[in-house]
Amino acid sequence: MALPERLRLIRLRDVIDRVARQSPARLALAAFAVVIAIFSALLMLPQATSSGHSAPAVDAIFTATSAVSVTGLTVVPTGTYWSTFGHVLILLGIKVGGLGVMTLASILGLAVSRRIGLTQRILAASETKTTTTRLGEVGSLIRIVIVTSTSLELVLIALLTPRFLVLHETVGEALWHSSFYAVSAFNNAGFVPTEAGLVPHHSDWLLLLPIIIGVFVGSLGFPVILNVLRVWKQRRRGRWAHLSLHSKLTLVTSAVLVLIGGILFLLTEWSNDGTIGHMSTSGKLLNGLMMGVMPRSGGLATFDMAQADEATWLITDSLMFVGGGSASTAGGIKVTTLAVMLIAIIAEARGDRDMEVFGRRIPRDTLRVGVAVVFIGATTLLISSILLLEISDSSLDRVLFEAISAFGTVGLSTGLSAELPTLGKYVLVVLMFVGRTGTMTLAAALAIRDRRRVIRLPEERPIIG
Repeated sequence: MALPERLRLIRLRDVIDRVARQSPARLALAAFAVVIAIFSALLMLPQATSSGHSAPAVDAIFTATSAVSVTGLTVVPTGTYWSTFGHVLILLGIKVGGLGVMTLASILGLAVSRRIGLTQRILAASETKTTTTRLGEVGSLIRIVIVTSTSLELVLIALLTPRFLVLHETVGEALWHSSFYAVSAFNNAGFVPTEAGLVPHHSDWLLLLPIIIGVFVGSLGFPVILNVLRVWKQRRRGRWAHLSLHSKLTLVTSAVLVLIGGILFLLTEWSNDGTIGHMSTSGKLLNGLMMGVMPRSGGLATFDMAQADEATWLITDSLMFVGGGSASTAGGIKVTTLAVMLIAIIAEARGDRDMEVFGRRIPRDTLRVGVAVVFIGATTLLISSILLLEISDSSLDRVLFEAISAFGTVGLSTGLSAELPTLGKYVLVVLMFVGRTGTMTLAAALAIRDRRRVIRLPEERPIIG
């Protein structure tokens, strides 16, 4: 490597390290914004569209943000508007976005300096929420995350490819479609490579069940996946191991939400011919399971959500706002946040001083962070919904559904995204950005400095309720 080029790389590394030390969150947001800008520019190339003409800037930016933020909202038909080159770009955007903002910053530091420095290790540990992993192990942790996610996607491809072959697709088409759905499902992206998507396969258990499982596993988060794999390996070797409290809360809360969401969906849509009313009992049960999983960030559907009952929209709004697990490909306020809030309510109702679950005590600071996440998320949705109402003149239920879908990086839509004027589309772009990077990460990035109080004021309890 020439000396001038090496000096430029060293300077770039120093700039990254300096920004990371001053504000790790800002570095993460900057890296995320740069990736979106790159994919937006690539999608504006004439080769990216099936027509051979450059896509409008707003459509390219919206699609790039939706792909990198693993959302799945679209303003143009993915299957017909984009060319094969455009589909590959979308798939790459999903894969990069699924790895996570902080992990992406670590990979950038590795590419520049050919090593992962202390700052990048801290960033990676922050993204994967590995508080028990030593800093020296984070470099290998990043490799484990990449290998694990890719391996699980390959398993999905192996399961889906034979089914697509049975559906009379060529080997090339089957491999492409299975690869696209595998990456889209595990990363909770919600994109489909064909015009009809999964609608023609609404009762196909062999096709939809692997996709449902892929979405559910991806929504758990890398800390849970790695913890479960580690416990499983240790028990196979005859060693006793336990799941972490975070893993238990994520798994239990996620399972309960799938069960409740699926049952409520079946109750509201069982006789609706516009959605699942025309399906067989087996098909209805399959879609009930699917709609228990997909609203928490999967974004795939086998029917037109615009035809669903308003009660179903409200149920879906609630699931989309909660989202999936921390450090996962899902958005929302996260299931552990919901779990901590419920545990706090139960403890308060019982008159308990501490929040206890699974034989562990949860610190009060965790509740404070949870309240902040919920409040910031709700405030963000309130402001964005007001803006969209003024911009689009659409009804509140459709606006709220689309806003929560963008914030939760879900991708389910009533069709409003494509109908919005340019300004409204940019509002959703910002929502997808905030939803993927996280409300607390964004708040930390915008903070000028940390406040450290030396003197604490006298305590006095106000009346609540």
